[in-house]
Amino acid sequence: MGDVETIVVLLLVLVAAASALARVLGVPYPILLVIGGSLVGFVPGVPELRLEPELVLSVFLPPLLYDAAFSTTVRDLRASARVITLSAVGLVLATTAVVAAVAHALVDGLPWAAAFALGAIVSPTDPLAATQIARRLGLPRRTLTVIEGESLVNDGSSLVVYQSAVAIVGGASFVWWRTGGLFVGEVLGGVAIGLAVAVVMNWMLAHAGEDQLLRVVLTLTAGYLAYLPAERLHLSGVLAAVTCGLLMGHRSPTVSTATSRLRNGAFWETLVFLLNAVLFVSVGLQLPRVLESQDRDVGELARLGVIVALTTIAVRLLWTPFITAVIRTLDRREVQRARRATWQARTVTSWCGLRGAVSLAAALALPADFPERDLLIFLALCVIWATLVGQGLTLPWVIRLLGVQDDGVTAREELHARKAAAAAAVEEIDRLEEEDWTREDTLERMRGLYEFRRRRLRQRAGVSDDGEEDAEARSLAYQRTVRSILDAQRRELVRLRDEGEIGNDALHAVERELDLEEERLDS
Repeated sequence: MGDVETIVVLLLVLVAAASALARVLGVPYPILLVIGGSLVGFVPGVPELRLEPELVLSVFLPPLLYDAAFSTTVRDLRASARVITLSAVGLVLATTAVVAAVAHALVDGLPWAAAFALGAIVSPTDPLAATQIARRLGLPRRTLTVIEGESLVNDGSSLVVYQSAVAIVGGASFVWWRTGGLFVGEVLGGVAIGLAVAVVMNWMLAHAGEDQLLRVVLTLTAGYLAYLPAERLHLSGVLAAVTCGLLMGHRSPTVSTATSRLRNGAFWETLVFLLNAVLFVSVGLQLPRVLESQDRDVGELARLGVIVALTTIAVRLLWTPFITAVIRTLDRREVQRARRATWQARTVTSWCGLRGAVSLAAALALPADFPERDLLIFLALCVIWATLVGQGLTLPWVIRLLGVQDDGVTAREELHARKAAAAAAVEEIDRLEEEDWTREDTLERMRGLYEFRRRRLRQRAGVSDDGEEDAEARSLAYQRTVRSILDAQRRELVRLRDEGEIGNDALHAVERELDLEEERLDS
């Protein structure tokens, strides 16, 4: 077996093993994947896996950014726009400056431009790691929005500083207003490209008919069509992919069919998991190679790595109370006072500053003759380990210690949506009674179904009449009955297949119908 085949098999085995262990231990899988990859990398005979920056930034990143933005609510981002912007720009610049100053003081002969490049590399939170871990921990909705929104857009500001630092090392001069103009241009240009791609792709989806394969291909293509042209034009590919995902997610209910949403959901769930898993394992596998390239002793490397990592974490922890005090001093409007988060929630947000593959890709993309290139890559990996593994593992403990819990906003909104949908169904049945083509017995049966659903949802919301039947218990009994009947049908299908009376194609076709029927049961 060649090295390529060995690496593919190794990655798949690591992904499966670490994911299964993460489920058993209750640990977010990205953490175990990084740890597992690092440990396996030291095993003798394991082929070397090079994490190419172009592979991460051009192949992995676009669909992952698109998917993360697709499921994000534009309304929530708009409501938290100020906090997200301050973190995505202000915190990135603050982290870059402080880390640069510390690195310049610690490493003899390190040019300021190289120090700022390191600061820009470790300043943005990872758009993959932060969202994958934070979504699993039951945080308040606004906290999740800030974490996700910041991680989706802060690459733009950090990459401008990074590119400027690399250019200065190469002999270019630094002009602050030119750099600021470059940043604004990249942001606006990236957003414009993402908007244009989303409009075109939504139009194509609206006219794709029942071709489900075409619909899957179009959604997969969208992130790349936004990201790659933007990068080629030296604009923000990150913001292009994010903008495209946001707008396509917003329009999805009106341009997609029920079948396509089921298929796309299954496809994207699998794709995103595999891309994330391979990426995190690959990050871990870089550790042995990075260590081999160092010419300093272990003690000095450990000292530098710990100081830079602690500095990166400390800046974020100090930034949150500082910027909160500034905002509350300048903006004392009642509407803003009502939206203030608790210090516990802000602390959790600060502790979610996880770095990941994007930071490492930026470090690996440094030119071969860049000053202290190997050391900067090592320090970036130290920050990734300290934040992703250290903070990621302790994040559930911090949440429990501070008593931060899910605020129930999503559950309340879901209940409200279900009640409104049931009421709309009853109103439509009333309207259909006037049509000549409808059957009275059919409408009465459906009216009974939706009236029962309305009563059940009212009880769930705490609104019910004395002596009213327990609709929840009746519904659960009905669901249990239906699932038992569906299981009996599945067993019969398997028997027919095993006895050679039907083939797998027929089995799966009928099985899908039974699965959809089960999915339609009230939750």
